[in-house]
Amino acid sequence: MKISKRKTTRKDELKGLILAGGKGTRLRPITFTRAKQLIPVANKPILFYGLESLQQAGIQDVGIIIGENGDEIQTEVGDGRRWNLRVSYIHQPEPLGLAHAVKIARDFLGDSSFIMYLGDNIIKEGIRAFTERFQEEKPDALILLSPVKDPQRFGVAELKGGRVIRLIEKPKKPPSNLALVGAYIFNSSIFEAVNAIKPSWRDELEITDAIQFLIDHRRKVSSYIIQGWWKDTGKLEDLLEANRIMLEDIQPKCLGEVDSDSTIEGRVVIEKGSHISSSLIRGPAIIGEGVTIHHTYIGPFTSVHHRVTIQDSEIEHSIVLEGSQIQGIPGRISDSLIGKDCILTRNTAKPLRHQFVLGEKSQVSLT
Repeated sequence: MKISKRKTTRKDELKGLILAGGKGTRLRPITFTRAKQLIPVANKPILFYGLESLQQAGIQDVGIIIGENGDEIQTEVGDGRRWNLRVSYIHQPEPLGLAHAVKIARDFLGDSSFIMYLGDNIIKEGIRAFTERFQEEKPDALILLSPVKDPQRFGVAELKGGRVIRLIEKPKKPPSNLALVGAYIFNSSIFEAVNAIKPSWRDELEITDAIQFLIDHRRKVSSYIIQGWWKDTGKLEDLLEANRIMLEDIQPKCLGEVDSDSTIEGRVVIEKGSHISSSLIRGPAIIGEGVTIHHTYIGPFTSVHHRVTIQDSEIEHSIVLEGSQIQGIPGRISDSLIGKDCILTRNTAKPLRHQFVLGEKSQVSLT
């Protein structure tokens, strides 16, 4: 793939480092064949939200850490010109920790300060104010925090006068309710830290250990607290919640064909080349390009990607990836993630029976 020629970045300009090398084990079997960062939320790959956030914050040079699904990410993102970005790719043979990703990106980052953004996170309000705070204060590190109801599940920061004095991973007795969100800004002092720390019990170089190294060596580590919504989309329930939240902001649009026997209620997007007949679609929902929907109910918070066929079925609060077919399914499909090119049909032949072709880590629930 041809990558655009690099331009010199001013020393005071932030670079971007997006981590997209994880294996996505919590979303298998989808992620056996698809990078988790490319799973669509509201019909847009998760990774694209991060790229948009970096562009809106004024970042121009972005490095993307890629792993075993790196070819797919390179194909989808290309050289970054659609976001007015210059994108480079850095291969990480194994996901050996966030700090390891920083370590192997040294040649790309040079001595520039940079924002590290986890590619499977969505931060709804963006990161512009976060980067502006860094430029104003010039700390050695600025970490993004958010108040949460269950801090025991997260890395938690202990603050004193706005400065971070300690980080604790999944504490039994949290010193605060402020969890680390998937974005960090560092200056070049972080390289001393990532080279000094040792692998954790997971055999990974942890970014929390690197930040704690900076704290222990009297570097200035500051915090920025967001009040808006953010989500790590690494699990099914989180992915569906992200889809729900992003669909709440869509504006209705119809570029496809809807017959007179169909009803569209609420905020629904229907992309070009799609045909809706004898169906009810109740938004918020999004229907991609080249979709066929017949005698079907599409309920709220459903995203149907391109070239999907749904007939004689009901589905809500779900994500359907491109090329799939759903036909004649009794009952209502809900809270589901249906992968690319899947076929769900009802077998009406006698004797009545269930027939499955399922890959490793598949999940099926029958009622």
